[in-house]
Amino acid sequence: MRIIAAACLTSLLVYVFPAPVFAGSAGMSMTSPAFVRQGAIPKTYTCDGRNINPELVIRNVPVGAKSLVLIVEDPDAPAGVWTHWIVWNIRPSTRIIREGSSPAGAVQGTNDFQEQGYDGPCPPSGTHRYFFRLFALDTTLGLGPAAVKATLENALHGHVLEQTLLAGRYTRR
Repeated sequence: MRIIAAACLTSLLVYVFPAPVFAGSAGMSMTSPAFVRQGAIPKTYTCDGRNINPELVIRNVPVGAKSLVLIVEDPDAPAGVWTHWIVWNIRPSTRIIREGSSPAGAVQGTNDFQEQGYDGPCPPSGTHRYFFRLFALDTTLGLGPAAVKATLENALHGHVLEQTLLAGRYTRR
């Protein structure tokens, strides 16, 4: 019973925002030329490779968006959801986040590796899923780079216009 309750609580904490809009709808979307939706993330973008972020392509940002937020996380980590990258105050005119770079003018927060910036997939065993969640906000955020995901998520409340999700997976060999 405790496992079920913990799983429910984790699911609730991960998805406290409106339901994401997926590619194929008229809403905001995010894709990557590096991997297909639900597909394998190439080794280059993991701790076993160059450990750089994949290129991300953003489409249909809603009118009225003042900034974008990107959260990359592993919901299958043994200790619970593990944060790999948090970035906010991305300009809403951004259409591409280039491989191995952070958007100009954006703020990168502190991930669960206690570093600022991207740290790629690195599952201890098995196959893990990685969620690239993009939020369009009606504001910019006054958070500094020491902020962690919980602080960022609290700041998002009441400001999300739309969101989308790109999921991939990685298996260490």
